[in-house]
Amino acid sequence: MKRTIRQAVLAMGGAAALMGAPAQAGTPDGTWQVKALLTGVLADGAISKSGGPAVGVLAGSNAKANDNVVPTVALEYFFSPNISLETICCMTAHTVTGTGALDGVDLVTDIHVIPATLALKAHADLGAIKPYVGAGPAVMLFVDKKVSAPVAALGIDSVDIAPRLGAMVQAGVDIPLGATGLGFSVDVKRYFVRPVARFKDAAGAEQLWTRHKLDPLLLSAGLSYRF
Repeated sequence: MKRTIRQAVLAMGGAAALMGAPAQAGTPDGTWQVKALLTGVLADGAISKSGGPAVGVLAGSNAKANDNVVPTVALEYFFSPNISLETICCMTAHTVTGTGALDGVDLVTDIHVIPATLALKAHADLGAIKPYVGAGPAVMLFVDKKVSAPVAALGIDSVDIAPRLGAMVQAGVDIPLGATGLGFSVDVKRYFVRPVARFKDAAGAEQLWTRHKLDPLLLSAGLSYRF
C-alpha cells in the first residue's frame, strides 16, 4: 500500500511539472508530446510450458503474477498530424505465486520488469478529442529476481529470466485542454510476451524451466503536454 501511494505521488509530481511548463511554448499541434500517467498493470503470468529435472514439483499447479500500479512517462514524436512514434518509461514490480497444488506459495519475488516499447501510432482528429491506435515491438527486461524461501528449500539457488522480445497493441484518446498544449490522455496497452524462467542450483545447473504467458494489460490516465 505504501509503495502504491509513493508511486501515485511521483506520477502527480510529474503531472504538476507538465502543468508548470511555459504556456507560450505549447500548442495542440506541436511536434513533440510528453505524458505523465498513472498506470494499472494487470499481469497474467500463467505457466504455458515447463521442464527440467525438478519439473515434478509443479504437478497439479500453475502460477500467476500480482497486479500493480506505477507512474509512467511517455515521449512521442509526430511525423505528421496523423502519424507518430512513441516510447514509454516505467518499471513495475511483481511476485509470482503458485495456484492449484501450490496455491498461495510465492515462487519468485521482487521481479522488476521494464517494458522497453516502441509504438507507431495513427491518430484521428474528431474536434474535441483525438483518438488513436498503435502497435509495435516490446522487449521485456527482468531485474532484481529472487527465489522464495519455499523454492530455495528445494535446492534452487537462483532464477534467471532473459530479456524477451514481444509485441504490443494500444488504443487511446488525447483530449486537448485549451490551446496551451496541455491535455488529458487515456490509454490501453496489451503486451504479448512469453518469457522463460530458468531455476538453477548453487552450482549453476538448471533444475527447472518455465515458460510464462505474461501478456499484461496496462490501463493509463494522466496529463499530456504537446509543444
